[in-house]
Amino acid sequence: MAKKSHAYIWQSVIGFGFLSGLWTAVGIDPEGVILTLVGRTIDTFYPDPDIRYLFVILPTVLLLLSIYQAWKKGRVPGLVAVILAYVAGLSILLLWKMSLVLLLAAILIGWLATNRRLMRKFGFR
Repeated sequence: MAKKSHAYIWQSVIGFGFLSGLWTAVGIDPEGVILTLVGRTIDTFYPDPDIRYLFVILPTVLLLLSIYQAWKKGRVPGLVAVILAYVAGLSILLLWKMSLVLLLAAILIGWLATNRRLMRKFGFR
């Protein structure tokens, strides 16, 4: 159980939630930059419109897969933890103390979301 909660917290809460919020606050979309670069490189070697469409829908598909993985591992409390972590990353430049409190709350909720025994006790699963 410790490995599952540790991986969930690092991948979904901190990686998907907090870092996505942080990148949004800064104004950079690393995924978009990388996909644009790869798309342009592939387009120079193989200029097929179907390949371009793939790079248009790929960010949405990756977002949906990330949300599904977060839900699969943590259910509703896990999604709440990811959303709290996103808000923490989004607000870190303006209210860094509140942001750290939100991040700690998100990590705690993410840990509780992967602890099945506690979740059953509170009636979530």
